[in-house]
Amino acid sequence: MSGFRGIPALIAAGTIWGLSPLYYKLLEHVPPAEVLAHRTVWSFIFFALLLFFQGRLGQLVPLVRRQWRWIALASIMISVNWFLFIYAIQVDRVIEASLGYYIFPLVAVAMGRLVFKERLGALQWIAVALAVLAVSVLTVGLQVVPAISLVLATTFGLYGVIKKQLDAGPVLSVTAEVFLLLPLFILTFAYLAGTAQLQATSARDITILMCSGPLTAGPLILFTVGARRVRMATVGLVQYINPTLQFSCAVIVFGEPFTRWHAIAFSLIWVALALYSFSAFGRDRSARKNASEGYASQTG
Repeated sequence: MSGFRGIPALIAAGTIWGLSPLYYKLLEHVPPAEVLAHRTVWSFIFFALLLFFQGRLGQLVPLVRRQWRWIALASIMISVNWFLFIYAIQVDRVIEASLGYYIFPLVAVAMGRLVFKERLGALQWIAVALAVLAVSVLTVGLQVVPAISLVLATTFGLYGVIKKQLDAGPVLSVTAEVFLLLPLFILTFAYLAGTAQLQATSARDITILMCSGPLTAGPLILFTVGARRVRMATVGLVQYINPTLQFSCAVIVFGEPFTRWHAIAFSLIWVALALYSFSAFGRDRSARKNASEGYASQTG
């Protein structure tokens, strides 16, 4: 049942993340570092208020003291991911960002094998190989390594792995992450203000940036709930809702160029995801059947 509750949480998180380029495009005149600083501060305020009303704010500092290494690693992974995603939107490379989140499910599969010793079937290995081929095709065709795609996929995959090591609930653990980032971005604000480089000064911009708190908090909490309840492979499978929506925003709404090399690479990724999905559903069916037969033998 815990896995069943985790999947809807992952679907909701992927949908919010997938449509978020529409939100951040409204802030393309604000430098990514400034947007990220706002995002971190307003997220912390939102999380802190939530914990306060839950009567759990006092648990924050003890958690940070107890598991600061894992929390620090998670903070680094998610802040790099956030910054690069915001940057990609501002420089009209949302297609490349979406490719990164398409690759992420297969990165999650590989990490599940390496870190948690989750077994992979033949189709899953083929899917991972096709993802590697897709990145290679794009690199050769465009004569540039899709660095944004690779870093986004890797940092988010590592973030999912780290979240499984944290012995804390979703709200508390994410609050701890942004809490550790807070001093860095307060210093960023101080520097930008002191050098007269702040760009978000209008009421419109400040209002939009304030909304980044709940927009960040919601899917992170949902992702944490899902990542702790289901296998890493399932996390990867469900989360390609996110890049599908991002890709749609890039091509349909933003009109970014989609070359033949993109078409080949994305086709390989979509085939890989289809193979992986087929394999995952087959494994889930077998697991349910074995569990049902085991229960019947015990009660028969």
